[in-house]
Amino acid sequence: MNYLAHLYLAQPTADSYFGNLLGDFGGRIHAKTLSKSVNNGLENHYLVDKYTDSHCLVKQARGMFSPQRRRFSGIAVDVLFDHFLIRHWDKFSAMPFSQFKENSYYLLNQSMTKMPIKMQKVVSHLTTNDWFESYKSIKGIGVALDNIAKRIRFTNQFTNSLEDINKHYLELEQLFLVFFPQLISHITKRNLE
Repeated sequence: MNYLAHLYLAQPTADSYFGNLLGDFGGRIHAKTLSKSVNNGLENHYLVDKYTDSHCLVKQARGMFSPQRRRFSGIAVDVLFDHFLIRHWDKFSAMPFSQFKENSYYLLNQSMTKMPIKMQKVVSHLTTNDWFESYKSIKGIGVALDNIAKRIRFTNQFTNSLEDINKHYLELEQLFLVFFPQLISHITKRNLE
């Protein structure tokens, strides 16, 4: 899952938010120096990723991408699922999305000085440029994915992933709507935080 879904599945605290995103920035390398609450968030991050990556519906979604983009289809699905989460926010949260987003940015900024440098840069860009707002539109998802493609250190054909998404948009949306409640249930049952 991508950043928004990880925060949605976290506890609404600065430590939990920090831990739940740290998994994308060398999390376990830093674990010994972190508080229990941050480490619990980190373990929650890994639980979310493990469940997501092994789920048959997510594998099915990845298979909808063209062969030249399939290597990075997991990234595309993660970002796209943030879009679907926003699109169907009212099904999953009583809190308005705008309020959740502002609260998320506030809590992330509270932990900024504790974050590894690379994470500080990404979180600063995320909050300053309001990535979650851009994830509302499919065009914003396309821009996000093309930016990710530019950061990949070797030649790739991940650019224009939006072509594959547009071909299968409705099918991918239905997969998300079946998968995401299952993920919520799994995380709730494990209760790591």
